[in-house]
Amino acid sequence: MDRLPTLASERLRLRWLEERDVDPLHQIFADPAVTRYWSAPPLADLSAARALLQEIRDYFARGTLYQWGIALADTDQVIGTVTLAWIDREHRRAEVGFALAASAWGQGYATEAVARLIEYAFDDMELHRLGADLDPRNAPSLRLLEQLGFQREGLLRERYHLAGEIQDSLIMGLLRREWAARRPDASRTE
Repeated sequence: MDRLPTLASERLRLRWLEERDVDPLHQIFADPAVTRYWSAPPLADLSAARALLQEIRDYFARGTLYQWGIALADTDQVIGTVTLAWIDREHRRAEVGFALAASAWGQGYATEAVARLIEYAFDDMELHRLGADLDPRNAPSLRLLEQLGFQREGLLRERYHLAGEIQDSLIMGLLRREWAARRPDASRTE
């Protein structure tokens, strides 16, 4: 595959990130509110956003990371990203990540995008397990993951040192069978 497939949901399109998305990527990832619990500092400028886009493409070429732009279906404007990282085909697992522009918070877009990503990971990629690694203080992301069926599996104390701060890491997981049992058509699956 030379690029990611476009995944549609009710209000969104998860799509391949293009050069025209450098400015929206910069706006999203330069915001300290968005990157508060991210594993890197805010992007400094447009060249950092270009470097991020290149890094996304490099990891995609290696088959270890799939990162889609979250675009509004009606305008195609990128408002965030959703990611499958650390893809391990042998063990059929990956980690989920997501970021959304602060202006798009509170509208259900992240939940919609992550749900569509989970569906793709389990149905199309036939993964068995999805994980997530987040700062336990990130209450909105924690609620979103729990709403979608992720379970808390462990706490790694003082795992990250970011922006002069030591941060814990909450490890969460979701199994394919658990996702299947939650679906409205669960009686017809597995």
